[in-house]
Amino acid sequence: MFKKYQQNRIFEDLAAQIEAAIFEGRLQVGDKLPAQRDLVEMFQTSRAPLREALRVLEQKGLIDVKRGSRGGAVVKMPDTEPAVESLALLVRHRKIPLSELSEFREGVEGNVAALAAQRATAEDIQAIKKQLTQAGELLEQGAAAWEPFIRVDNAIHVAIARIAGNRVYEFVLRMVHDNIRRYYEDHPLRDERFLQENYQDLRDIIEALEKKQATVVRSLMQSHVRRFSRYMDEQHAETSASKSSMNPSQERRQNANPKFSRS
Repeated sequence: MFKKYQQNRIFEDLAAQIEAAIFEGRLQVGDKLPAQRDLVEMFQTSRAPLREALRVLEQKGLIDVKRGSRGGAVVKMPDTEPAVESLALLVRHRKIPLSELSEFREGVEGNVAALAAQRATAEDIQAIKKQLTQAGELLEQGAAAWEPFIRVDNAIHVAIARIAGNRVYEFVLRMVHDNIRRYYEDHPLRDERFLQENYQDLRDIIEALEKKQATVVRSLMQSHVRRFSRYMDEQHAETSASKSSMNPSQERRQNANPKFSRS
């Protein structure tokens, strides 16, 4: 299964060979790798680079290394979390400009919604209509229910990605919607007009999904994302204008935050 390592890149080569064996099916999920002493003999290497290779594979989520006399390295299902979390950190800490995130969402979520319109089952539509009903009930409570309304809104977006049947879209859009609220924490969209228009967008999108109108639902989703971006731009402009009217001491007091705060 394995061959002698390449001299110029020892642990990288060891890790690459084991990774290839996993993805080519020579090692299956649940299989236990040979003991380290046997792997050392197969690769004709020493324990140090082998341990480093196993550490790399563990970080990638390809193996689970159990310690102790009855331990060992076991092949596990490839884990998407590390890759998704790296991107999530950039979104969570607003290292990606909102304009770029909006551009990404408009293109991707439009296409995802169109796929969902083609692939949605009756059960999918029934489930997403329940979420829409929940959003409508929250809308009746007005701006006081802003937080739970936004959570339902995000859940509907993720549900549409799931219905589209493409796990890459689902993973990435779940990450976006789990973290996008950080972009409007400083500029909260807590007016009822935003909620009402948002709810109407969702109604129209779900109706087009049910009718399997892929072109229509793509356009509706893109308009929905653009509306959010426009509101954010308006809120940002209002906040900037308010800050510019403050005297320096007022602005310092507003921006004075502790290094860490409770969640």
